[in-house]
Amino acid sequence: MGYVGLPLAAEFSKQRPVVGFDIDQKRIKDLKSGFDSTNELNSEELIALPELLLTSNKEDISSSNCFIISVPTPIDEQKRPNLKPLLEASKTVGKILKPGDIVIYESTVYPGCTEEDCVPVLEKYSNLIFNTDFFCGYSPERINPGDKDHTIASIKKVTSGSTPETADLVDSLYKEIIKAGTHKAPSIKVAEASKVIENVQRDLNIALINELSIIFQTMDIDTEDVLLAAGTKWNFIPFRPGLVGGHCIGVDPYYLTYKSELEGYKPQIILSGRNLNDNMALYVVEQLLGAMTSRDIDIETSRVLVMGLTFKENCPDIRNSKVIDVVKELEKKKIQVDIIDPWADHEETKLKHDIDIKKEALKGTYDAIILAVGHKEFIEKGPSAIRSFGKRKHILYDLKYLFSSADTDMRL
Repeated sequence: MGYVGLPLAAEFSKQRPVVGFDIDQKRIKDLKSGFDSTNELNSEELIALPELLLTSNKEDISSSNCFIISVPTPIDEQKRPNLKPLLEASKTVGKILKPGDIVIYESTVYPGCTEEDCVPVLEKYSNLIFNTDFFCGYSPERINPGDKDHTIASIKKVTSGSTPETADLVDSLYKEIIKAGTHKAPSIKVAEASKVIENVQRDLNIALINELSIIFQTMDIDTEDVLLAAGTKWNFIPFRPGLVGGHCIGVDPYYLTYKSELEGYKPQIILSGRNLNDNMALYVVEQLLGAMTSRDIDIETSRVLVMGLTFKENCPDIRNSKVIDVVKELEKKKIQVDIIDPWADHEETKLKHDIDIKKEALKGTYDAIILAVGHKEFIEKGPSAIRSFGKRKHILYDLKYLFSSADTDMRL
């Protein structure tokens, strides 16, 4: 019942009885009380779902005949797929699977994962035969956390099934809730591949712009000026440089490259782009320290304010946030770092990353200010109010192009 599962369960519950299951008892308790920490649904929306049973009791899902699995698919420290949540969820479902049931996966995986990794677990714990006793589908999630315009019903959905009949059934099921329509893929593998390359494409496009930004920096050219000029052509793609984090773009390419290497091909372009984007946090810190040194700001005694910690604007999600990498790199230099973020959960950031978030910044205190996330609250403050946090001599580094070059000292 996270960013993907909760909105999905909510939409389906408007059409039929739904059980929303999560092993996190606190999460279920919060949702029952009308509080959604992901901000995908407000209390009024949660209360208005009488056909949605929220539970952490496995017995409550045993009577279901269609199971939709939407657990996280992260990577480990070696940047290899971590399928543990997916396989544990498959084990849970497998123990209660009945003849005729359908299991649909929404988690982002590499092509072949559903049938090669998940199905054997379902068969093992159910003692049932795939495509004889039970069937599978795959319909990749396309949730955009924090986006109130592109909601689940308004985003076209890719569907697939393990047999032609199952594919038709899965497609008709999603058509009940997806107003934008569906696209029925010819196989589960095609549907899996379509999802993973969506984010590979975005990752590579941002990597290109990040590299261009680095090149233009050496030439003393403003990247934004170049992009605005190039953007006057009708088919120029309007990407901007930045930190690439989150649960999708910074993770999914490694799923595809992992599977590709198993098949005997080592990707070149995908891994090169991923490497560049993974190292942007270090580049940001190096650029800032260089600017501080050029302005005779003592790095050893400096104090830096980082504005924003989540992986994207107006969203509480801190998963794989590259701003955290920026903070860690600054701390390696023994720089005192203060962080403010009106969206991030302070307890979660402390528990998972040992990072303290301050309630507010201190005026006239900082040698450098990094605008790391484009939260609406920061935009509303404006550059003058933000600069009031700095000392008389300070640097305002805008990573998100929130303000003009005239209002800032540095932009990515």
